Amino acid sequence: MNLKNIHNIYFVGIGGIGMSAIARYFATNGKLVAGYDKTPSQVTDDLEALGVEIHFEDNVKLISDSFLNADETLVVYTPAIPKNHTELNYFLDNNFTVLKRAEILGKITASTFCLAVAGTHGKTTTSSILGHIMQQEKATSFLGGIAENYNSNLILGDDKISVVEADEFDRSFMQLSPNIACITSMDADHLDIYGDAKELEKTFLDFSKKVSDTLIIAKGLPLKGLTYAVNEDADYKAFNVKIESGKYIFDVQTPSGIIENIEFHLPGKHNVMNALAALAMAETYGVSLENIKQRLSTFKGVKRRFSYKIKTGDFVLIDDYAHHPTEINAVENSIREMYPNEKVLVVFQPHLFSRTRDFIDDFAAALSKFDEVLLLDIYPARELPIEGVDSDWLLSKIDNRHKKLTQKNNLIKDIKNSSAKVVAMLGAGDIGVLINEVTNQLLKPEQNGV
Repeated sequence: MNLKNIHNIYFVGIGGIGMSAIARYFATNGKLVAGYDKTPSQVTDDLEALGVEIHFEDNVKLISDSFLNADETLVVYTPAIPKNHTELNYFLDNNFTVLKRAEILGKITASTFCLAVAGTHGKTTTSSILGHIMQQEKATSFLGGIAENYNSNLILGDDKISVVEADEFDRSFMQLSPNIACITSMDADHLDIYGDAKELEKTFLDFSKKVSDTLIIAKGLPLKGLTYAVNEDADYKAFNVKIESGKYIFDVQTPSGIIENIEFHLPGKHNVMNALAALAMAETYGVSLENIKQRLSTFKGVKRRFSYKIKTGDFVLIDDYAHHPTEINAVENSIREMYPNEKVLVVFQPHLFSRTRDFIDDFAAALSKFDEVLLLDIYPARELPIEGVDSDWLLSKIDNRHKKLTQKNNLIKDIKNSSAKVVAMLGAGDIGVLINEVTNQLLKPEQNGV
């Protein structure tokens, strides 16, 4: 399939963060783009502003005639779409070319020099940092989050170099052909897809074999490649790490030399690791360490990755996508580093019944570290309920006297009733939308002294 000969592209699930980056790519390259999504969002609003036609009801009659000719239309869908989806089945039953998101991303990047970032944690931030560095090389970057520097999940360059987030969900990253790749972590996750951690590790090994030039790995992973670590011997080593005026300053030893006094503004030691991974990939590609240092100092972060919604002398509200115990621990560590003497309240919305079941004790241990816990109901996403798996069960396992279940309509009241100066709202479900309402309410001066 020659993408240059395709003019009409229809997306089933166009509002997904990965899907929308590809839709934006095609729309800005002159293709006719349209799609369906379940609910409107800022992402769909931004696409509509580009001229992309989107509707929010699963109804074939709402699809423009321009996209109903099987010979002229490519259909792209996300695996999160249910198998009984009317529109998707219409396209499948009527001989349209229908590709998963990962397949089309693989085709877009196949003819490019591809830098791919994989890992169960850290890949969105790492790929966004790398995309920011590689922008000066005119790379096109497809991201799994909204990069603050660009207010977009797409950094548009030319068609010679690509930066991609290599997603292990549904084995999507096996569709890619990476020249340089990084693997940040291989913690157990997506066990609804893989069954067990060994199968997940095997798939990462299979992915590593697809890398044509250089594989870069976090030290300690059971793979062969160039290693990176903080304060440990590795091919790429960050050391002399310190915090000054709310930012990290650190040095890096690379196979080619030492670069000193790198400035990086994202909180948390895990983000030093993410910056180091991006540095290693960019230097391996051929970007000078001085240029990398300059770009790292100007990187502003990714939305919903330790994003400050309120930050005053009296109160802090943090928004983060953390939905796995390792990620929750990373957020808690970052908060304690930045606010060592403050009481911290966490609001957590579990994501998926299966993930909650598979990591119930790890979730409980991570949440127990906060001073207070407010727990929302499980966000089901693509799943049906599992008997006995609910937020009551998770709450019972949390070792913290200051814990309670809450509902969305009581959340603002519960937050105001807390004396915590720092509040973190975590999760991958619609808590990412809910936090905007919480922010607006807490900023009202007549209701809150913030």
